[in-house]
Amino acid sequence: MKSDIHEAQDPCLAETAAAKRRSNLVFRPRRVAMAPDAARRQGNISQLAFLLLGGRDPAVTFLNAENCELGGRPLAVATASAEGYARVAAAVRAKERGTLS
Repeated sequence: MKSDIHEAQDPCLAETAAAKRRSNLVFRPRRVAMAPDAARRQGNISQLAFLLLGGRDPAVTFLNAENCELGGRPLAVATASAEGYARVAAAVRAKERGTLS
């Protein structure tokens, strides 16, 4: 590779490139996997909203907007617990029927 040739010829470039490679590994945040039940609830509520609210954009808008009646963003509420999922599913059905603004 072209950069390897330059690094071999100039020790400063080699040190800088090695430092950059190390720094990327040091500052990369660790990801914590979502619990399987929470992931299932998140997927299910997303699919329900997509099907009942008329597609992707209305579903995303509803699920990510703060909702005082639900106590937060519907997606977060539904993901947090089975009870929250039931409340958000009821709200999605009510919105689909037009009884929820």
